[in-house]
Amino acid sequence: MSWDAVIVGAGAAGLFCAALAGQRGARVLLVDHADKLAEKIRISGGGRCNFTNRDAGPANFLSENPRFCRSALARYTAADFIALVQRHRIAFHEKHKGQLFCDDSSEQIIAMLLRECEAGRVVRWQPSKVHGVRHGPAGYELDTDRGPVRAPRLVVATGGLSIPKIGATDWGYRLARQFGHRLIEPRAALVPLTFDAQAWAPFAALAGLSLEVGISNDAAKPERGRFVEDLLFTHRGLSGPAVLQISSFWHAGQALEIDLAPGRDVAALLHAAKATSKRQLGNELALHLPQRLADTWLPNAGASAQAPMPQLRDRDLDALAAGLKRWRIVPAGSEGWRKAEVTAGGVDTRELSSQSMESRRQPGLYFIGEVVDVTGWLGGYNFQWAWSSAAACGEALAQAA
Repeated sequence: MSWDAVIVGAGAAGLFCAALAGQRGARVLLVDHADKLAEKIRISGGGRCNFTNRDAGPANFLSENPRFCRSALARYTAADFIALVQRHRIAFHEKHKGQLFCDDSSEQIIAMLLRECEAGRVVRWQPSKVHGVRHGPAGYELDTDRGPVRAPRLVVATGGLSIPKIGATDWGYRLARQFGHRLIEPRAALVPLTFDAQAWAPFAALAGLSLEVGISNDAAKPERGRFVEDLLFTHRGLSGPAVLQISSFWHAGQALEIDLAPGRDVAALLHAAKATSKRQLGNELALHLPQRLADTWLPNAGASAQAPMPQLRDRDLDALAAGLKRWRIVPAGSEGWRKAEVTAGGVDTRELSSQSMESRRQPGLYFIGEVVDVTGWLGGYNFQWAWSSAAACGEALAQAA
């Protein structure tokens, strides 16, 4: 069977690319190995799909080649996808910092993408594995569970390695290497971080405690890589939006720096309390931190919770405040692929066209979505990259058909 394009991977990017190319006249076959369609969309946002972010722009993405994402994001914006959602009469709301979620269910986004594919007469084979790919005079030849297929253009939309239980594989990376592409080493991102059990023992009892913090790390540029979000203590380490955000910047051996009282001058507050309050230090600190954290923090900082405020030395209060405002800890690792929301790294974008997502090494070969070395922040940005990269590719496919 012959097609204008075969797209491998029926996730967010693959579905959207197929729909747009099909609606513009290309004959498109969409192939996916998974039994269930678009599982990552289905589980996103607690089942309500954080489908984009109103404020999505190049500054919200990480890449070895940071300028690459600009073109696609400018040509297909969050506003464009919001307009599509509105045309399909899907009710949505803004939850936090521009993050948009369905009022009802992520199934609505999947159904919308399927309707768009139907409008483009896209043929979908699922489940159907691709066992081999060759390139010859007639284009790309694929060996699939449903027989051989041929097309002059092949799109890889197979995603990354995160959440293997829903079908993530390294197929896209292997295909990229087959055709000579360089990879930026894939790593787990938007993932909880873990600590050595002995070092974490004093804090393990805080599991379940959440508070707003400022967080950064040694690799993050101050203007882009500091976040003020909620942090969650776990039995093994730290999670919550703050840690998921910084995990994309973090590499093994680097320290995190956490401000446990963002926006507050803890030293000034403690000095004022020393002059005016007869409370014990533990009770005073609990005015500015959760009581459980205050009770855990003080003995580990060498301070007594029972010490009356007027009896404390200024230098001890300064040291205590400094520790709370700049808590430096070094994670031992992360929860890995099973808990990672996305994969950082991937196909090196310096070998792709930013206009079309086409390989500069292999004509007719395209890479879109998470398989590419473009990783968004937490909060709908990675879905926006899926839509934007898919739109750039879909337009190119239609023009070439």
